[in-house]
Amino acid sequence: MADMDAATAKMVANLESNTGRSFADWLTLARGSGQAKHGQLVAWLKSEQGLTHGYANLVAHKALASDAGSMAGDDLMASMFEGPKAAMKPAYDRVAGVVGGLDGVEFAPKKGYVSFRRSKQFGLAQPSTKDRLDLGLNLKGVEPTGRLEAAGSWNAMVTHRVRIGSTEEVDAEVEGWIRQAWERA
Repeated sequence: MADMDAATAKMVANLESNTGRSFADWLTLARGSGQAKHGQLVAWLKSEQGLTHGYANLVAHKALASDAGSMAGDDLMASMFEGPKAAMKPAYDRVAGVVGGLDGVEFAPKKGYVSFRRSKQFGLAQPSTKDRLDLGLNLKGVEPTGRLEAAGSWNAMVTHRVRIGSTEEVDAEVEGWIRQAWERA
């Protein structure tokens, strides 16, 4: 699912099937919550309504869309891949295509990376430089080897990192690691 609109549409469809409430119902509920800031609304949706972080983030972004401080997923993606880092967008698209082909995945764009979630976060993709996309994966207990290195101090949200310099490097080996992290989530 390289296209963020398609990823968002999938999340919206999954939200209704997983919660029994339509996206419009969630927006109405969020707007009536009395929470004016994005972080507060996300926290409220998670604690009071039981939404996962990805769904709460999506609802909060859309509910507060008129808030100038809130960026929609498309805006976050555009910002993330502007300037020199635009060269890494095709590699990200390839990774997102692999991730999007798995069941029950939520894409949660942030300012500098995109989180991949199932029941919990299993990975992320971050354009770190103009010529490198870092793929972070949660593979606790898997010995680092070759291109699959320990995340170390790079990012505490994942256990491993794969440095990707081109779309060709998103090969069967990388797809296997992504699937393995997804299965564990």
